[in-house]
Amino acid sequence: MERLLCLAMGYAFGLLQSGYLYSRLHEVDIRQHGSGNAGSTNVLRVMGVKAALVVFLGDCFKMVFACLLTRLLFRSQPEALYLYLLYTGLGVILGHNYPFFMNFKGGKGIASSAGLLLAIDWRVMLVCLAVFVLVVFFTRYVSLGSILVLLLFFTGMVFFGHRGDYGLAPGYTTEFFIMAGGISLLGIWRHRANIRRLLNGTENKLGKKKE
Repeated sequence: MERLLCLAMGYAFGLLQSGYLYSRLHEVDIRQHGSGNAGSTNVLRVMGVKAALVVFLGDCFKMVFACLLTRLLFRSQPEALYLYLLYTGLGVILGHNYPFFMNFKGGKGIASSAGLLLAIDWRVMLVCLAVFVLVVFFTRYVSLGSILVLLLFFTGMVFFGHRGDYGLAPGYTTEFFIMAGGISLLGIWRHRANIRRLLNGTENKLGKKKE
C-alpha cells in the first residue's frame, strides 16, 4: 500500500505540465512545435532560454515537493524511506511523461529526474550536473548529456545504496536497485529516437534550429 500511495501521489504531482502550461500562457501549444515534446529542451528551441529555465525549474521542483511530502508521510519508516522516494520519483516521471489529460503525450522526464537527484543525494546530483554541463558544452548534444546523467544516477544509487548510506533494511536493498534501474531505463527508452539520430549523426545540436 505504501508503494501504491507513493506512485499515485507522484503521478498526481507529475501532471503539473510546466512546459504545456507556460506555452499556453503565451498562446502557444508547445506540442505543435519543434519535436512536439512538452519538456524543457523543446521549449528552449521554440521559446528561448528564459522559458526553458522556468519550465525546467517547474518540472524539477514538482519532484522535490513530492519527495518532501513522502519524507513527511514516512518519516517513521527510515529503513524504507529511500525506497519510497524512488517509487514517488517514478510516479512523478510517469505523470510527466504520460499525462492522461494530454493523451499521454508529455516530456521525457529529465528535469524531473534532476529533481529526484536533488531530493535524494546531492553528491550524485553534483556529479551528474558536472557531467551534463561538460558533455553539452563540448558536444552540444543535450540528449547525450541526459542519457549519461541517467546512467550515472543508477550508478550512484547502487554505489551509495550498497555502501549503506540510505539506511535501507537488508530486505529493501535489491528492490531499491531495481527501482533505480527502472527509472534510468525508462528515461533512456524515452530517448530512443535521439539515440538513433546520435548513431546516424543526425541529432540536433544545441543552438541550431531543428531540421
